[in-house]
Amino acid sequence: MPGSAKAMSVCTVSGLVVATAYTAALGGNGWLWFAWVVLGLVTVGVLVSGGT
Repeated sequence: MPGSAKAMSVCTVSGLVVATAYTAALGGNGWLWFAWVVLGLVTVGVLVSGGT
């Protein structure tokens, strides 16, 4: 896994942890989850393209 793909994966997993903690502590936020889904899709795109 190239460096950028690994970094994106770490950011995506970290974002999931933050979104889950925020939701558990303060309640759901649709924009937060929407942003995480977009980040996840970008990460999948980087992984599929091979990352550089």
